[in-house]
Amino acid sequence: MKNTPVDYEIVTKNLKGHNLHNTGSASIREIKKVVDAIEDETGVKYIRMEMGIPGLPPTSIAIEAEKKALDAGVPAIYPDIFGIRPLKEEISRFVKLFLDIDVSPEGCIPTVGSMQGSFAAFMTLNRMYKEREGTLFLDPGFPVHKQQITVMGQGFMAFDVYDYRGEKIRDKLESYMETGKVSTILYSNPNNPSWICFTDRELRIIGELANKYNVIVMEDLAYFGMDFRKDYSVPGEPPFQPTVAKYTDNYVLLISSSKVFSYAGQRIGMMVISNKLFETKAPDLLRYYKFDNVGKAMIFGTLYSLSSGTSHTPQYALAAVLKAVNDGEYNFLEVLKEYGHKARIMKKLFIHNGFKIVYDKDEDSPIADGFYFTFSYPGFTGEELLQELIYYGISAIALTITGSERLEGVRACVSLVKREQFDDLEHRLKRFHEDHSER
Repeated sequence: MKNTPVDYEIVTKNLKGHNLHNTGSASIREIKKVVDAIEDETGVKYIRMEMGIPGLPPTSIAIEAEKKALDAGVPAIYPDIFGIRPLKEEISRFVKLFLDIDVSPEGCIPTVGSMQGSFAAFMTLNRMYKEREGTLFLDPGFPVHKQQITVMGQGFMAFDVYDYRGEKIRDKLESYMETGKVSTILYSNPNNPSWICFTDRELRIIGELANKYNVIVMEDLAYFGMDFRKDYSVPGEPPFQPTVAKYTDNYVLLISSSKVFSYAGQRIGMMVISNKLFETKAPDLLRYYKFDNVGKAMIFGTLYSLSSGTSHTPQYALAAVLKAVNDGEYNFLEVLKEYGHKARIMKKLFIHNGFKIVYDKDEDSPIADGFYFTFSYPGFTGEELLQELIYYGISAIALTITGSERLEGVRACVSLVKREQFDDLEHRLKRFHEDHSER
């Protein structure tokens, strides 16, 4: 179809010029770059759904606290590798009040975004036992996590969890763990890209098997509390954000400030290491570190090597936000509900125009409306669909780069789509459906 909403020749030229003959296999950043170029040349504003970027302004609490730290001359001082004391204490309070788990402030460590947290965790934890090989990913997942593993030369295994929900996840997990090769397990909850959310039953199974096989669970909570089907916003009162930490002491939590506090640009995240794991001794660590203690190896071995500390003034910003949240003065989840509202509207627009939601259930319950959703169109693979949508002024990513086995699927992020763009989205989806309904 050459009569497309965005000039066919210009799109084709840019795709070829960026060596994206198969757009569906491109990384998120590659897609962003080529769409930026097409927008610049055509003047057509795309429906941008490829990047998981916050679409809400940061809270003034963080900004004012960081300004105060800047004015006080904090940038002139190296931060401690393990983080400033006020932030460590507020992280500890936060996980108690919103996850109902107890972690010493010593194990609550600020990182340069949770991306650095995952890199440091892979590097350290996958070296605890020399006979083990690496990480088991419960896919679909964030593609860069596998990239991190790959650049470190570590091994990984993976499977798509969607066909193994509920009790079925036990046998599938155990089939990998009983090999004795798994050091760590990583998943996100809520999940990027599918927005599935593990139930307490599933988290209990993961925790029980982690205990049985002495495997460390890395729980990525980048979208903390954003399953809007329940209200996780009241500090110290149930319901609490579901976590594997209720069922095992073998865990590291990765908590981002990018989405939940819209503070992505300052690259400040949280790594929370259980008290037991922090004090665990693993003699095989001595192959790489001066310490056989996990906490010391993580901080003074890995994190010191990576950055010698997280940027100083954002730590004061995050500490202030967490204190306001912990004290019940700031409901951080209330403003984030806008993502859920937009997802509900956008999914209806897709479904009305012949698309289907790919990951649509949590066990027997309909999936939540949130930051991401996944879709397909009859007759297309996900890669083919993404390639075609570029000509219709819509960008996203194919699920194939996330480890998904749903080869027909595409992931949409709602954050950067403005409500005033909904009419454009509806028009472009309608055109797409008209042009392809007979495919």
